[in-house]
Amino acid sequence: MVNPPIEGLLDRVDSKFGLVTLAARRARDINSYFNQLGGGLGHMIPPQVSSTARKPLSVAFEEISADKILWGEPVEEVDEADLPVGEGFNADAEADD
Repeated sequence: MVNPPIEGLLDRVDSKFGLVTLAARRARDINSYFNQLGGGLGHMIPPQVSSTARKPLSVAFEEISADKILWGEPVEEVDEADLPVGEGFNADAEADD
């Protein structure tokens, strides 16, 4: 038995595949967070819910259930040629120097 129930988690994503993908990505992040704790790197996001679960996947499911982790639209790729050049910065002029 999975707690929270899978049926309740499916309401928060668009498909079973989306749920698996979201939970797996977050579980990997949680696992990485716990692995780097002694290293002092501190760039990973800690678990967002207090849980008695010991497995990262169970914690990820609890975060999804608590709406701490949301399923969103994929980010579109942006062509670098379409990006505006920052003020006072011109890549072509700097390349000539």
